Amino acid sequence: MKLNLENKTALISGSTKGIGFAIAIELATEGARVIVNGRSESAVASSIEQICKTVPKAKVEGFAGDLSTEKEAENLLKRFPEVDILVNNLGIYEAKPFEEITDEEWRRFFEINVL
Repeated sequence: MKLNLENKTALISGSTKGIGFAIAIELATEGARVIVNGRSESAVASSIEQICKTVPKAKVEGFAGDLSTEKEAENLLKRFPEVDILVNNLGIYEAKPFEEITDEEWRRFFEINVL
């Protein structure tokens, strides 16, 4: 597929593994400048390294920060004020029985995953 994404900047939240990581590789392959996001510096650095090995001419930058917090979201916007493509891949869940999830946890999941 040829999407002609040269000179476009793509931010993919939650992109250090899984679907977000795969999307980051594809957007880099299509020529976009890719911003990888994850919660830890080491995960972001590792993902950037893997993307650059897979796509040697990739233009990749990273932002380590928990975007579920207002402060980190603001820091991201200050560092990367212009983004052409947003892939909002961030999401959380708690692996435990349904009946053990508190109302407060449900609100947090909803605020992060939906709002």
